Amino acid sequence: MSQEFTDAVKASMGPKATPKARRMISSLIQHIHDFARENQLTTEEWLWGVNFINRIGQMSDDKRNEGILVCDILGLESLVDALTNESENSTHTSSAILGPFYLPNSPVYPNGGSIVQKALPTDVRCLTSGKVTSVDGKPLAGAKIEVWQCNSAGFYSQQKEHDGPDFNLRGTFYTDDDGNYSFECLKPTSYPIPYDGPAGDLLLLMDRHPHRPSHIHWRVSHPEYHTLVTQIYDSECPYTKNDSVHAVKDDIIVEFKERDGGWYLDYDISLATEESIKRARENKK
Repeated sequence: MSQEFTDAVKASMGPKATPKARRMISSLIQHIHDFARENQLTTEEWLWGVNFINRIGQMSDDKRNEGILVCDILGLESLVDALTNESENSTHTSSAILGPFYLPNSPVYPNGGSIVQKALPTDVRCLTSGKVTSVDGKPLAGAKIEVWQCNSAGFYSQQKEHDGPDFNLRGTFYTDDDGNYSFECLKPTSYPIPYDGPAGDLLLLMDRHPHRPSHIHWRVSHPEYHTLVTQIYDSECPYTKNDSVHAVKDDIIVEFKERDGGWYLDYDISLATEESIKRARENKK
């Protein structure tokens, strides 16, 4: 069918559709129709896609978000993350995808505390410390730092295979008056994303591996600054340059160091202002 048909579908929206809904749905219709025409989509192929989407919903629950996994494999979450968090000042710490395993309200620990409630024999502990500042170096007191990671078997606390307390390897910390923080965690481990569902089928179709590089998740917030969601990646992990979900950025690759028989990470974080993020978005329009 011609563009005339596509225009008719877009024009079928009623007068109560908001301008934003009209703009975004019209764009979606245009791209979907163009995709079907470009690939000469057959009924059999369309039904495969419908069933694939249905299976994404059926596979998802409060412990697993298959939709996010599929978007991650396609690079969509990383693209949206970059569009959302671009600012006028490139010196702030880069963002990265939230991923499907974030849980709010993790336990609050004092600086120097440990997020390791239950450890595996293969877990390797690591002391992480640093400072949270503005892009011009101003220390930010009272910044909230939420961190979460998997165990050395590759499982997060809400996954049934984890076999640990509900908030194991998760914690919340607040910076001191000088912007400093510190906590004990695990030296991160690479792991495969769940591939027993539609996300795994997609990886197979694309001839790709399911592995994520060794990383730790962060969510850093402060009342006067834009909330940073990011991940840090081990420079020594072989998957850091070949991430299954396309989330690695050069400035969030870090070096874990061994000294005095233990592992350490020194990591400073720089936050952008909300105004800087807002101006960057407006300049893109």
